[in-house]
Formats: sequence, C-alpha cells, structure tokens
Amino acid sequence: MINRVINLSRINKQLIMLLVDSVLLVTILLASFSIRLGYWYFPENNLIWVIFGTPILAIPIFVRFGIYRVVTRYISFKALWSVTQAVSLYALIWGVIGFMMAMEGIPRSVILINWMLSLLAIGGLRIVARAAFGGRDDDNKKRVLVYGAGDAGVQLVSALEHSGEYRPVGLIDDSKELQGNQIRGLTVYSIKAIDKVINKLKVDEVLIAMPSASRARRHAIIDTLEPYPVFVRMLPGVSELAQGKVSIDDLREVSIKDLLGRKSVEANKDLLGKNITNKVVIVTGAGGSIGSELCRQIVFLKPQALILYEMSELALYTIEKELSNIGIHPMNIYPILGSVNNKNRLSNVLKRFDVDTIYHAAAYKHVPMVEFNNIEGINNNIFGTLNCAQAAIDVGVETFVLISTDKAVRPTNTMGATKRGAELVLQALSAKQNVTKFSMVRFGNVLGSSGSVIPLFKQQIKAGGPVTVTDQNIIRYFMTIDEAVELVIQAGAMGTGGDVFVLDMGDLVRIQDLAEKMINLSGLKVKDESNPDGDIEIKYTGLRAGEKLYEELLIGDNVSKTDNPLIMRAQEDMIVWDELKPVLDELSDAIDSDDYERLRKLLIQIVPGFKPQCEISDILYKDK
Repeated sequence: MINRVINLSRINKQLIMLLVDSVLLVTILLASFSIRLGYWYFPENNLIWVIFGTPILAIPIFVRFGIYRVVTRYISFKALWSVTQAVSLYALIWGVIGFMMAMEGIPRSVILINWMLSLLAIGGLRIVARAAFGGRDDDNKKRVLVYGAGDAGVQLVSALEHSGEYRPVGLIDDSKELQGNQIRGLTVYSIKAIDKVINKLKVDEVLIAMPSASRARRHAIIDTLEPYPVFVRMLPGVSELAQGKVSIDDLREVSIKDLLGRKSVEANKDLLGKNITNKVVIVTGAGGSIGSELCRQIVFLKPQALILYEMSELALYTIEKELSNIGIHPMNIYPILGSVNNKNRLSNVLKRFDVDTIYHAAAYKHVPMVEFNNIEGINNNIFGTLNCAQAAIDVGVETFVLISTDKAVRPTNTMGATKRGAELVLQALSAKQNVTKFSMVRFGNVLGSSGSVIPLFKQQIKAGGPVTVTDQNIIRYFMTIDEAVELVIQAGAMGTGGDVFVLDMGDLVRIQDLAEKMINLSGLKVKDESNPDGDIEIKYTGLRAGEKLYEELLIGDNVSKTDNPLIMRAQEDMIVWDELKPVLDELSDAIDSDDYERLRKLLIQIVPGFKPQCEISDILYKDK
C-alpha cells in the first residue's frame, strides 16, 4: 500500500493531502466543541456552515504558505514552521468569522482548542508521513559517513539530508572535544573506531569534508580508509572550492593527486613570468597532454601572444576553443597547423610572429608505439627537435625549452633513445652558438597524460575488471601534470644554455599498489587467491616492448641544486656538434632508405647508454 502511494503522481499525492486535511479540519472542529461542552457535539443553524465550510477557508491559506509544494518524505523544520504559521492564521480568521456569523454559539475556548488540535493534527500528519514514507526511502539511500565535523562537514550533512540519494549516518573528526557529541542528530566518532563504525552503521561511502587540510593530511586519511570496502570521495581544497555553501556537487572522487600526498612548493612568480609575460610564446605539440597544460598555464601569465603549433587538426581545435573561452585578459591566440618536420613552415611562423620563447612539447611518447614505428619516432623526436632548434637560431629566438623524459636515461627503448638524442642535439647546438638559450627539463610519468595508466585503471574498474598491470614489480615516478608544467616553466627560466634540469619526482610508486588502492577506494575489494570472493581481479600481462621495470632521472651523479628544491641541474656528457652532425646525416640517409638495422646501430652510436630490449627482427615493419 505504501509503495503504491509513493509511486503516485505528484498531483495525485497533493489531492490526497488536500482531501485528508479537509476531513481533519472538520473533525478537529467537532472535537473542539465536544471537548469544551463535555458531550458529542453536532452543529445546528449557522454553525453548520461555519464548521463544514472550514476547508474553503483553510485550504487557500495552506496553499499560499506552500504546504502542498513540500515533498512530505523530505519535510524539514522550515516547512513545519510554515505549517505552524498557516494553521495559526487559519485558526485566527476562523474565530473572527465564527463570532461574526454565530456569536452566541461558539465558546471562546473552542478557538484555542481548535488551534492546538489543528497544529498537532496537520503538523503531526506530515511528521508521521515523513517517518512512514521517508524511512522506507532511506533503505534505498547510500549510507554515508562524513569525515570532518567542521563548517564544511556540517554544511555537507545538511545538503545530504535533503538529497534523494544519500543518508548521513555519522561523523568522524580528529578533535577529541567533538568526539562523542552529536551534530544535527549524528554522533561524532574518532578515527580510531573507524572499523567498528563502518560495520555498525553499515557505511557505503565516506565523504571527506576537510577542504583546509594539507595534502599530506588528506593522504594520511585516505591511507587509513583504504583497507575498508567503502567508496571514498572528498571536497576539493579551499583554493578550488567556490565560496558559498557546500553542495553535493562539490564532491569528487579521490584523485591520484590525493593518493601521492606530495608536498607542494610555492612557485617563484618571477621565474614563471620571466620567459612569458609580455612575450610572444609558441608551444609545439600544443594539443597534447603536456602541451595543452603548458598553454593553460601560459595564458594566465599574460603573454603578448600565444602560438599553438600542432599537427592534429582536432587537437588544435580543442585547445584553441578551450583557451578562447577562458577570457582572462585580452590576448592574441593563434592556432597554427604544422609539423615540426617542416622546417620552412617553422621558420616562417617564428619569423612572422617574432617569437621570443619556444616550449617544445611535440614528440611521440608512447613506448610500444614508437618501438614498432621507430623511423617515425626518430624522424619526429630527433629531427623535429633539430628543425625547431635550427629555426630558432636562424630567427633569433631567445629561449628554447625541451620537454624531455626520464626514459632518456639509459634507455631500453627507441622512444627513450630518441629523447636522449634530442637532448644531445640541443646540448651540441647550445655550445656552438649564443643566439638562443637551450635547456631541457627531464621528468617521469605525469598523471592524466594520454599514456597514463590512471585513466585505464578507472575504465577497467568501472567495467568490472580485470585491472591489467604489466609486472608485479614494476615501479614508476609520478607527478601531477599541472605541477610538472609549473616546474618546467620555472626551470626553463633558470637556463643559461645547454642546461639539463631534472624534476624531483618524489618517491617511486609500485603500480600494483596503485591499482589496489584505486580498487579499494572505489568501495570494492581485490579478487585474488587470499580473497576469491573479491570484486576486481588484477592480471599481469608482461612488460611491453621496450618497457623497463623502473626508470631513472640522472645519467651520472653530477647534480646541483637550484633555488627551487624540486628542480635540480645535471651536468652530463655531451657530443660536440662537429662529431654529432655526421651521424645525424647518416641517420637521415637511413630513414630515407628505410634501413632499420642501420638506424638501430646509429642510434646506439649517438646514445651510448641505449641497450634495446627488442631485437630489430621484432620490429613490426621489418621485411620478413
């Protein structure tokens, strides 16, 4: 029966409430007279109209106060106050009308009794309906524990109480003064009791409402919650949270940025603006993961103009549209289609816009893809960089910053070797001339890039698994893409010519641990031999072509600090231009003749640390 009522249309529910209220109002008036007179009373003469016509007076007042617009299952104290006001006004007007129409037939105390009984009946009916219908509805809601009993936590609880999806069942807070107390009817617990609380309250989700907490503190909280089968979400930091009341929409899934718990270092504003503010800047590969984030941060540093250089029409359109909609300040953004392998195109663009600074992010970075397309990888990553560098020198560009990778250190794959080759090209050209300052910034994996494992893991978890990890022991450095780009800009501003900068990537992360954390924080359990009833299985697929178990950031030990503790300057061996140029010419000839064997030998010659994992016979396009 209750389910049938719940499933009725809104208008039908309102009509039922209106009819019930009408019957109640008449019954209450009859009861008021009976209580006052001491016997069962039935009206005569004009009092019949005064009593049985009560709904004609009361219902319009109730409608005016919005009583029938309230969803009874979610009725609040504010709505009950509206009921109190509406009933009080109705009782007052009824008393005045009653005395005017039938003065002698109405005892004065009946007016007071009618008011009291109407409040109890009309308001009580709605409270009972809320308990009956809302209680059943709560069974379908997600049971939520809110971590943080401060202002943000209390506001979040208030928002959850009015939602149709969540039911707050308790609060967690680190403050001993709050623990054991109740806020909005919810008990505040200690984190030490989290195991018992989750089981006792049958918690489905934990929502972290601590926007002012440091990244390290949030990381510690996530670590504490990670073993439990609950879905974890959190409010963003104060800087990200819009001012005003906290809403459910502000919640987001725990990001890998939260999992890493890296300490942030405040950026040097002078370094950020040195090569950008009021200058003409070009970003090659502007539509890629790193290139697009470079563009986003550059527009906030107020360049005179920003040139987006990209070979993919879709990627160029996407980033140009995004930047145009930011509307920070009047500036010129020029989307230029072009390849870094077209030197004439590059030279004309640099000359036409009188470019001051180049951020060279255009490169093929996917290890297995480059391994099986090594000619294109060499052509794009080495000769594309050479074309950009020579065009910059010819035109007189002041600063050139190469986005490099940790895979350039003692590479085992073609992609890493080509990026080290690009570094060697810039080091040689830097020593040969003093027109353009060349610098290279080397770092590891960035979260959110097109090749990152994080989006893949999320997709696999959403699909029900399995989550695929290449090797049980594989480890990687991780950094958020926005942090990496901010450090790239600062490092480039420190360059004096031929510098190799290395970013501090923090601690190495075991990919299997990362996969397990993501599964657990999704409210699921890892399925393995020790837990065959788990939800998501982790499968090991084996190392991909050219992939290493671990990456390095430095070739040697000759490294010095800079003003930023997260940026180091490395002193590494280089090849002078007169020695490098003949080998590059041979590489170009090998590309033209499609000679894979010769390409491999020349790449090993240029990059002595290159020890390929894959035999040349395994390359996809090798003649059978």
